[in-house]
Amino acid sequence: MSPASTAVTIRRPDDWHAHLRDGAVMAAVLPHTAAQFARAIVMPNLKPPVTTVALASAYRDRILAALPAGSDFRPLMTAYLTDSIDKAEIERGFADHVWVAAKLYPAGATTNSQHGVTDIRHIYPVLEVMQRIGMPLLVHGEVTDHTVDIFDREQVFIERILLPLLKDFPALKVVLEHITTAEAAEVVREGGPRLGATITPHHLMINRSSLFEGGIRPHLYCLPIAKRERHRLALRKAATSGAACYFLGTDTAPHLAHTKEAACGCAGIFNAPTAMQAYAQVFHEEAALDRLEAFASLNGPRFYGLPLNEGKIRLALAAAEAPQDVEIEGDRVVVFAPECGAAWTLSAA
Repeated sequence: MSPASTAVTIRRPDDWHAHLRDGAVMAAVLPHTAAQFARAIVMPNLKPPVTTVALASAYRDRILAALPAGSDFRPLMTAYLTDSIDKAEIERGFADHVWVAAKLYPAGATTNSQHGVTDIRHIYPVLEVMQRIGMPLLVHGEVTDHTVDIFDREQVFIERILLPLLKDFPALKVVLEHITTAEAAEVVREGGPRLGATITPHHLMINRSSLFEGGIRPHLYCLPIAKRERHRLALRKAATSGAACYFLGTDTAPHLAHTKEAACGCAGIFNAPTAMQAYAQVFHEEAALDRLEAFASLNGPRFYGLPLNEGKIRLALAAAEAPQDVEIEGDRVVVFAPECGAAWTLSAA
């Protein structure tokens, strides 16, 4: 494949970070994730949060019931860690293949994280169990100290929490999710095979100035917030490098438009309908389409110890119909980067 290629065929990809929500919203957005990915790591920040095996099993059943007819999409469930989470429950759920990982939300860091961990040492007994059984820890890597500038919270989290955590648990598998800084990309690259990172399409395509182009752009507001241009460029270099420690995680996070276009709008970008098209555009611009398969389809399963998907998809640079916002009960969810959706086609191969 030449660097200038405008089409690529890859093994079916997975999304290693997705918010599917629940109820009517899930029913409306799930088909878009299922159309693009064979599997997805499903975030547990519902109301109430998914903290037990029973809650995770019931949520998985609701997802499977909401899938379009004929879909073979597989949701991969996660546990929501709290200060008082039962370590025996964590071990039982992992042994029974109910959940594949546990999610660390620092309390107050993002949407529905108020039940999250207030001090990392509160869950050290749980982390000891996870290290022993080989259960990955997925991390929203931001501190919630309001004296720390919002654009610095990922870097401070790495210094205060992540690096000591990696030292205290040398065999624990950790995914630093939706990384946004050059420093995070470098820490992950140096972290060895037990440390990985997901990178979203929006953090590869926008920087912090994008939020204010022509006025406030609420549908580009997410957490972690987009950073300076130098960080965006570093993320593009990391994602397209072919390095096994980086893999695809969209962090698709649907919110109804009225909750985004508000005096205190929700954080989250809904990119499920255009995710692979956006990634293809980035890899095309970086003359790295030949490395898209590793990022999208190989690195994640290998990190989690799961089999590679069967089947293939084809992405081609060609005129396509622009995706429409998703209508839900008289409201809508706005789709990220529709221009990418109109520039690339996605099909089974």
